[in-house]
Amino acid sequence: MMKTTAAFLTHPTSPCPFIPMNPIPILLPPSHTTNTTTSICSKSSFPLSKQPPTHLLRLLRFRSIPNFKVLRADCTSNGGLGTAMDAFLGMDGSDLPVEICQTRALPPSLTLLDAASKIKEAVEQLKLNPPRSRSGFLRFQVSVPPSLKALDWLSSQTESSVAFPQFYLSVKHFENQPHELISSYQMVGVSGIGSAVHFTGSSSSEAHNSLKRYLSVDAPHVNAFGFVGFNYDWNSCSMKHESGSFYFFIPQIELDEFETTSLLVANLVWDESLSHTFEKAVRCLELTLRQSIFNVCPIQESRHDKWIRFNQGNLTMKEDQNIRMVCLNANSLLDSGTIANKFQLEDAPTSDRFYFKLSMTLAFSSKMVDGPSALHCSLQECANINFVWASLVIEECTRLGLTYFCIAPGSRSSPLAIAASSHSRTTCISCIDERSLAFHAVGYARGSHKPAVIITSSGTAVSNLLPAVVEASNDFIPLLLLTADRPPELHDAGANQSINQVNHFGSFVRFFFNLPPPTDHIPARMVLTTVDSAVYRATQTPCGPVHLNCGFREPLEDSPREWALNCLNGLSLWMSNVEPFTRYIRLQHIHACDDTSGQVAEVLEIIRCANQGLLLIGGLQSEDDIQAVILLAKHLSWPVVADILSGVRLRKALNPVSKIEDNFLFLDHLDHALLSDSVKVLMKPDVVVQIGGRITSKRIAQMLEACSPLSYIMVDKHPYRHDPSHIVTHRIQSPITEFAHYLLKVSFPRKTTRWHTFLQFLNKMVSWEISFQIHSENSLTEPHVARVVSESLQSEDTLFLGNSMVIRDADMYGRGWANSTTNITPFLSSRELPCQGIRVSGNRGASGIDGLLSTAIGYAVGCNKRVVCMIGDISLLHDTNGLAILNQRTRRKPMTILVNNNHGGAIFSLLPIANRTQSNILDKYFYTSHDVSVRKLCEAHSVKHLLVRTKSELRHALSISLQLQTDCIIEIESSIEKNATFHRYLTESAGQAANHALSVLSSLSIPDHVSSRSFLCKIKRMEYSSYRIQLSAPPTSTAVSSDCNGFYKEGFILTISLEDGSVGFGEVAPMEIHKEDLLDVEEQLRCLIHMIQGAGISYYLPLLKGSFSSWIWKSLGIPPSSIFPSVRCGLEMAILNALAARQGSSLSDLILGYESSGLKTQLNEADKTLRSPRVQICALLDSNGAPKEVAHIVAQLVDEGFTTIKLKVARRVNPVEDAAVVQEIRQKVGYQIKLRVDANRKWTYEAAIEFGSHVKHCDLQYIEEPVNLEDDIIKFCEETGLPVALDETIDNIKGDPLDKLIEFMHPGIVAVVIKPSVVGGFENATLIAKWAHHHKKLAVISSAFESSLSLSVYIQFAYYLEQQRTEVSRWNDLELAQSTVHGLGTYRWLKEDVTTQPLNVCIHANGEASVEDASFLVQNFKMKPEAVQRSYCNEQVLTYNLTVDYGDFFCTFRVRDAGSNINNEVVIFLHGFLGTGEDWVPIMKALSATTRCISIDLPGHGKSYMRRHNDTNAKQEKCFSFEAMADLLHKLICSITPERVVLAGYSMGARIALYMALRYNAKIAGAVVISGSPGLRDEALKRIRSAQDDARAQYLAMHGLECFLDTWYAGELWNSLREHPHFKQIVGRRAQHDDLHALANSLSGLSLGRQPSMWEDLKKCETPLLVIVGEKDRKFKQIAQQMQGEISSGLDTEANCRKEIYEMFEVPECGHAVHLENPLPVINAVRKFIHKLEQS
Repeated sequence: MMKTTAAFLTHPTSPCPFIPMNPIPILLPPSHTTNTTTSICSKSSFPLSKQPPTHLLRLLRFRSIPNFKVLRADCTSNGGLGTAMDAFLGMDGSDLPVEICQTRALPPSLTLLDAASKIKEAVEQLKLNPPRSRSGFLRFQVSVPPSLKALDWLSSQTESSVAFPQFYLSVKHFENQPHELISSYQMVGVSGIGSAVHFTGSSSSEAHNSLKRYLSVDAPHVNAFGFVGFNYDWNSCSMKHESGSFYFFIPQIELDEFETTSLLVANLVWDESLSHTFEKAVRCLELTLRQSIFNVCPIQESRHDKWIRFNQGNLTMKEDQNIRMVCLNANSLLDSGTIANKFQLEDAPTSDRFYFKLSMTLAFSSKMVDGPSALHCSLQECANINFVWASLVIEECTRLGLTYFCIAPGSRSSPLAIAASSHSRTTCISCIDERSLAFHAVGYARGSHKPAVIITSSGTAVSNLLPAVVEASNDFIPLLLLTADRPPELHDAGANQSINQVNHFGSFVRFFFNLPPPTDHIPARMVLTTVDSAVYRATQTPCGPVHLNCGFREPLEDSPREWALNCLNGLSLWMSNVEPFTRYIRLQHIHACDDTSGQVAEVLEIIRCANQGLLLIGGLQSEDDIQAVILLAKHLSWPVVADILSGVRLRKALNPVSKIEDNFLFLDHLDHALLSDSVKVLMKPDVVVQIGGRITSKRIAQMLEACSPLSYIMVDKHPYRHDPSHIVTHRIQSPITEFAHYLLKVSFPRKTTRWHTFLQFLNKMVSWEISFQIHSENSLTEPHVARVVSESLQSEDTLFLGNSMVIRDADMYGRGWANSTTNITPFLSSRELPCQGIRVSGNRGASGIDGLLSTAIGYAVGCNKRVVCMIGDISLLHDTNGLAILNQRTRRKPMTILVNNNHGGAIFSLLPIANRTQSNILDKYFYTSHDVSVRKLCEAHSVKHLLVRTKSELRHALSISLQLQTDCIIEIESSIEKNATFHRYLTESAGQAANHALSVLSSLSIPDHVSSRSFLCKIKRMEYSSYRIQLSAPPTSTAVSSDCNGFYKEGFILTISLEDGSVGFGEVAPMEIHKEDLLDVEEQLRCLIHMIQGAGISYYLPLLKGSFSSWIWKSLGIPPSSIFPSVRCGLEMAILNALAARQGSSLSDLILGYESSGLKTQLNEADKTLRSPRVQICALLDSNGAPKEVAHIVAQLVDEGFTTIKLKVARRVNPVEDAAVVQEIRQKVGYQIKLRVDANRKWTYEAAIEFGSHVKHCDLQYIEEPVNLEDDIIKFCEETGLPVALDETIDNIKGDPLDKLIEFMHPGIVAVVIKPSVVGGFENATLIAKWAHHHKKLAVISSAFESSLSLSVYIQFAYYLEQQRTEVSRWNDLELAQSTVHGLGTYRWLKEDVTTQPLNVCIHANGEASVEDASFLVQNFKMKPEAVQRSYCNEQVLTYNLTVDYGDFFCTFRVRDAGSNINNEVVIFLHGFLGTGEDWVPIMKALSATTRCISIDLPGHGKSYMRRHNDTNAKQEKCFSFEAMADLLHKLICSITPERVVLAGYSMGARIALYMALRYNAKIAGAVVISGSPGLRDEALKRIRSAQDDARAQYLAMHGLECFLDTWYAGELWNSLREHPHFKQIVGRRAQHDDLHALANSLSGLSLGRQPSMWEDLKKCETPLLVIVGEKDRKFKQIAQQMQGEISSGLDTEANCRKEIYEMFEVPECGHAVHLENPLPVINAVRKFIHKLEQS
């Protein structure tokens, strides 16, 4: 157990045992007669990672220790900036921030040396263009592999190091800390060397405030460390206890260790007010960097233990358990946000495990030593020679780092077992089953990369180790086997438990030695050298098991027996230290690949010249390897196939996936894509680079063998031939990180070919299909288990997979690109890690099912992470003794073990033998069916058990297991037969999806070499024409008044023109059933016309599987959910028709993937089940009139050829009357005609039941929406037994339809009615229809009384769905039912039409519509001129200048003007800082149909400028005040219009708009405040904010916009905007300002700190306000709510009318920059606000 010690260490002069280094010039602290300031720094000016929440900054604190005194320290190199706080407090501005605070995130590195070189290079660049500020804080950070641990790095420092302080802090041992500190960041520890700034002072509140000078809320990830209750004596360089004092420092160099990565950080601080210049700061940093990184001992894992022991042995130690190390951060200092709230350092988080060295002679430590520094026991005291040798073996193992012992019970091994179990530094575990125990050792070695030691007795106990030894040997797992044996005289003599154990494991071990029975005639040194040799062989490439056979004579207990001490000769030095006897020294690998003239140059040339390169990632065993291949994949930009054991297959995205996917092409589902023969033909890589071990997928292996690439390069650290297909042409034996590191330094061409494009979208479509099938299946399936478990993994978890079906399901169905659950992302920028892998392991050396549970448990111990284990039931039964090991809970975190219990071996059901063998033979000899109770097994071993049978139960069980701090076995009930059926269905559907994707892509004209992977062509323009046509009768959804003279349909026809001249048409025609109206629709169309111009058309839009949603977001920058359903439907229709026109085909041929009618004919001939291209149509009829009248009309429709009639019901008072109509129809036309009725949710449940009781025998095909409450639908089905169809239920779905549809899988629901214009287009309609087909329900396409254009498209779309339904029926081996009859009978309502050639429905004998006729109409569409009301095509915005005088100045404003003042409505738009009036143009164009919209470039922005009257060439010198700016704008507005106006402002513009609304309410009719604030209340915070903005303005003026923009947009406020796909373009527009000096002045003059506080004015506000905030903008949502509270507090009981003056609108799916991130809801809200003002 670790001892809790706290020590003061004084170091005598003694030689350092480590590698010496050249002396470094000593850095003396700068003059400290002046003092230190504290501040809040400005935001980072470099591409910065997202900033973390509060509570990250750490300090070191000592609890009050009376009479504690620290001796004088030889303080040679504290370096950096050092000040005394109390002396600095009197200086003006001591509480103000330094002028610059930036974080520069550099590209990630695979070595610490490379990371330091990048920092050094960045510093050199900085010296060429130094900052011009007087004070600042620069932070350089580089992501490095997670194996670089903080304490390991610190312990690599040489004894001659003179850079101080040096420290290590364990974050996991914090006290007084918020829980989220560890849970959110997974930080493990931090080490630091040197100080960028160090300061002392009293713990007065003023001194606390001064700390903020260097600790900024804009950079809360900056760490400061120090002591509370101790004072640092500058003169003596010593520390002593002094109540109320503190000493703090920010490290010069630090290594931050997280669970999933590490960061090397260099901090640079300068402050000329304290005589510490930028040049001095740089010299300090360079010297510390050189000493702490470039001149250190090689970093070795666990070296720190020996390092601490060395210090302990060479320093005088005084223990005191009261010592603590403490931590702070900027948010802790600010506390609740006002200076008035005082922060107490005594409340800061503390750690009781640390090491702190202040100088060559002064150090402290606590809980850093976990055992004695001397030999565990005196060898001379051993009772007999057996125990001498056993003690030597165990002691040497621990010195070599082998501390985990797996001990099997037995007599002959007693000396070894007793020595191991009684050693203070070992962890021991036992099990009655040697086989399980050995596999447990394998698991530990897998997880820790260190050998476990196995101790067994003699005889068959040794033989039981063989399966695990085979696994370890085949998969390069190090093990040390210590097997006890009989002495030689008992061999071959019939002695009990005696077998031949010599070379017992043959070639499966790397080393064998038969130790003689212990004797004092042999020097004990032999035992030590033998152990050293064996462990070295086990741990060197190729790693593997080693075997020491240890013979023992009796006595086996510790009975005294004399032995000669002289056998210990030569061990004196060994017994006096903690080092192993023989230290094997391996020279650092000299990179042969640095010489590019040899074979490596040949490999480089092969990779460089590859046209169709494929990166194959096999099994990887470390986080470093995982990180290396991720960086390599990004660098090569090749298609990547990642095996499940690579750790990359289940990667977690650290940045938005839409951005990451541009740099990666992961083929996660290539295995299933290869089910298509066409894909096999396509997959012809010319170069394959395989990194890591073997792959799981048999299909991929077969593909590689069949395609025979020209070059196959395999990279792994072992030399063995893992090439069963014999296709490897180049075998590189190298550590993976070294190979990747080398390739990362070489530039490779980024080739984008047709092959890449096909693979990219092929994978997308197969992935979509697999996700759909798994999600749509109601029952709990094993593929669903694999998917859900992969999604539920936390970023710091690991996954252990069993063999057989478990690992295959995970490989095929696990989900890549899941969002990361770690909050490490605030520390990383887009330049650093784009994603992180999840470590995945399994026993794939021999791929057996034995010992899997035991291995997983050992793996959990070894990796020290939460392990999720997935195994099958047979695997569990094969290793039930592993449950005994599980119950011991030795040194590990809780495990979650999922057991797929299908009561047998399911994998055989998927093999050919299942189709050719009798079921009873399969059950007994292959499936090995069983009835064993997993629950009772768990109960017997006291393990928590959860049984799962449904999807919801699985998610609940996973959630419970995550919360529980105990092991949990989740048993998943499954079925071999159902599992096999679903697997077959999945493979069929995935193969068909691959075929369809290739068919569609092949039909498009994609060149062999393309400039972009995504775009086929560009949109030249979009326009619309509004129409009004007459109907012959009112729509059935419309309530008609008796005096109505006519019925009309209104809408818009969209025209999209591509750059090649192709044109497509679409229709947008909302009606009463839509949520949107014509005004809503038109404003969105006007905005889209502006935004869509020049947008590229994606290749995969015709695939209709998430393609349009992705395209709308990535190409248009609009969240797809913000587009009204009817608008999206019309947009999709126009684009698909344009693409069809480009290809010279019909829309149906385009989405089916037919290149020509000839191909379609061939397909029809090949599949005789395909019908001719016709679609059946259902006639629609209102039920007005007497029953006989309605029946007569139905009879006429039947005579016309209709076979299906839909009757509108629930229009009458009594449902019995509707039933009478139905009964009369049946009497009239009989039962050959299908009859549907539609109640449109107009009946109560009771009324619907009554209707149902009367039509029970009328053979209705279905009743649409019989009840008004959605919750009563299933109840109605069960009560009446009548079939039901969903209609309005489908229309009302929000979000993912599958999440809602799962509620309606009841067999009584037989159909879904889909209106594309209501559900949001063809993509959503396809998804809903596919779900219906999957569950054997009808998918009926229905029109909403659109024109012939939409009807023609719907006919083609319905035909496409019929082909999809045919495929589903084939997969399910179902007899193909009759074609679905679709609800397109509304054509009969069209008295007029928009087309010159109305649709020829061409009703045949059985009521079918011709697909060819529909295609012809669309391809030859021309709009009837008399139907057109007006047309619109992207109006031009007028741009002009207006000049306004203001005292000695005049200001020339750049003005943009759109729309006409028809209704005397004028809106003035004010942008935010860095914006221009151009930002508002899309919104202006959307509103300009009814409102005059004007945007202004504010002074200093864009083209606006200010000049003096007497010097028109001089730049703006005066900083305008907030009040003056409002006055100036008021004059400008008065010159523009005499009318009252509405102001709409964003951020800075919002603050101005709010101010003017409160001051100039005679001119301002209302104000739209977007992400705006009434100001700061606290004067101290205003002062700080003013200083911050002044510093930012100075930086902007001195360094230009490029650097400034990086800083400005690095803050947390812009997290959401940075995720926007057009972020780079948005920032690019911010660089277009004519006068940087004026821009800087506006930042300073209009600072939030100088803005008058308007909080009190809100109580008297009389101007209507619309406050708009983003859903993700927590800060401004809170401000908006506070504003509402202030306005409400100013109301009295007689002024209720004022309650209407404030309205808050939250825009979904966006952050602070609402109008840029999601403009469409903003447009709608502003228009309705203007209309409301007009009405009032």
